[in-house]
Amino acid sequence: MPSPDPSRSAAVAIDVGGTFTDVTLLDRNSGRVWNAKTPSTPDDPSRAFMDGIDQALALAGIGPEALGHVFHGTTVATNLILEGKGAEAALLTTAGFRHVLEIGRHDIPRKANMYSWIKPKRPVPPERIHEIAGRLDADGKEIQPLDEAAVRAAARAIAKQGIRAIAICFLHSYANPAHERRARELVRAELPDALVSISAEVLPVFREYERSMATILNVYVMPAVSTYVARLSDRLKARGVPGPLLLMKSNGGVASAATARREPVQTALSGPAAGAMGAAHIGALSGHRNLISIDIGGTSADICLIQDGQPGATVEGRVGEWPLTLPMVDIVTIGAGGGSIARVTEAGALTVGPHSAGAVPGPACYGRGGIEPTVTDANLLLGRLTPKLLDGRLTLDREASKRAVADKIAKPLGLDPAAAARGMLSIIDNNMVGAIRVVSVERGHDPRDFALLPFGGAGPLHATALARLLGVRTIVVPAAPGVLSALGLLVSNLKSEFARTYLQRPPDYDRAGMEAVYTDLERAAREWLAEEAVPESGRAIARMAALRYVHQGFELTVPWSGVEGTIEAFHRLHERLYTFAQPDTPVEIVTLRVTATGSLPRPAPLELPKAGPIDAARIDRQKVDFDGQPIETPVYDRNRLGAGARIKGPAILVQLDTTTLVYPGQEGEVDRHGCLVLRETA
Repeated sequence: MPSPDPSRSAAVAIDVGGTFTDVTLLDRNSGRVWNAKTPSTPDDPSRAFMDGIDQALALAGIGPEALGHVFHGTTVATNLILEGKGAEAALLTTAGFRHVLEIGRHDIPRKANMYSWIKPKRPVPPERIHEIAGRLDADGKEIQPLDEAAVRAAARAIAKQGIRAIAICFLHSYANPAHERRARELVRAELPDALVSISAEVLPVFREYERSMATILNVYVMPAVSTYVARLSDRLKARGVPGPLLLMKSNGGVASAATARREPVQTALSGPAAGAMGAAHIGALSGHRNLISIDIGGTSADICLIQDGQPGATVEGRVGEWPLTLPMVDIVTIGAGGGSIARVTEAGALTVGPHSAGAVPGPACYGRGGIEPTVTDANLLLGRLTPKLLDGRLTLDREASKRAVADKIAKPLGLDPAAAARGMLSIIDNNMVGAIRVVSVERGHDPRDFALLPFGGAGPLHATALARLLGVRTIVVPAAPGVLSALGLLVSNLKSEFARTYLQRPPDYDRAGMEAVYTDLERAAREWLAEEAVPESGRAIARMAALRYVHQGFELTVPWSGVEGTIEAFHRLHERLYTFAQPDTPVEIVTLRVTATGSLPRPAPLELPKAGPIDAARIDRQKVDFDGQPIETPVYDRNRLGAGARIKGPAILVQLDTTTLVYPGQEGEVDRHGCLVLRETA
């Protein structure tokens, strides 16, 4: 990416969430930052996108011509997959593999009842899957030529069905893409306006079910994502914004709009990945490189473990019901947020989430027509929220919250409203703790060895309860927690991965062959960096490899340092994750990977002035219910707290984008970068 024009010194980042759209605008010349928050517009996310930019530009007092970069985290692909609302698609597959999606894998979701679980409906049913004769072996050698007449016939049949989204996934195409590329040519000759994805470009690695699913999901979301990205580009151009539009990918890097339109499935975890990158950045600034970050918004909670300053990464991710084995930040997401709805089941059990009131109608206290009791209503009822949010732009109706909790929860359970609200929060907090343990305990980490970094609109409100349940003694609350995902966009770099399965069995590792594969992958990486206009000085390429013990079914990925060094790194990682290693057991090298990174200008850290008297920041007092005990609690304007300011719990800190709740028994200090570091005093 070329260095920004000095006259285009500003960069803006927009993260569209389920309830709010968060915006951060940075002036790279002065280092000043402006934050804005506007309600999301689910019917057309691009409206909130542009509204947020307009708000930020107005706050900064600059025009759109000053924007040198526009960064965006989007949930469009995610929502299409989760809600099953993608395009009608068809699949061309190798003869004999028509039911690859229906067969899938034999595993059952961890929370499902093994006796009653039913496989979900596949995104492409068998009647839209066409078998094509032609065969390659595992080394990419042709055994049977591609049946071109069958490809043409399949394309004509698909055209009659009115389908224009087509995935092509042939056996062993990761070793030789010739058949898939030829099939694409034939399909486009029959259907010139069709959107076509081939697995050799989406996911050139082995395992037919996962590779087929990734290719299908790519084309499944392609029409909507392409339309959305094109609409954003057109609106930015019409507004006079000169800078390029860069979208966050699931791997924690950004890519151009053209790349996002071609490979939209790469944006499936766009928003959560941006949050993880922002958390890692804040952790490094505050001197806490080992973190558990939790982003609690209106609809979901996204959890990521950050070790030595780097968010965890995986190639075994999932989006909803489906495996998505593309490189992505290792994030666990659950339906738990401020808008999560509480219900009493027919059996008399209290549940909270995963359904959310979202932005419309929202919690009952928002006054937008919502009548269901939500987590936000429970927090307001217990005094943990002040009556006004968004710097006074949103007034909350406590009586509406009390009615919703009383009518829907308290009365059916025979409780008073406050006890019902405490029960709601206890359930949602324990749900989030379970998700935190997935990325920590189940990955071989003790949560007590990490600090907790909460963000999102509701993160700092729940942080202390979560930390105490986990035994975590340090909480790092960023200066602008509610818009941290937008900051994560600003500190991200261009990034893409290239991989190829090239199975090597011991002891005869083909070192020359592996070097040739790496050379090809690096050539593709350099071409991508050139396409993204990254100057030579900003380019970096790194090698990785996926390994496993002989007879194992899955692999672990480690940095490449030659055959022997890589195998040693694999043993060490295996021992950390599973408590044992087997140095005498032969190791297979399965998939070779290359990561390409293009550096972008990063914002300078915020530096706060020294703190004045703490009383100058106190703006109110209100009663807060702490575990059934009402305590008169001071309310502080966080924006008035300078570096070195000390806060003793109980306390409430309010700001534009979130509310921070400090419990009794906690003390906090604001560091020079604006982070509030809370610690247990007992």
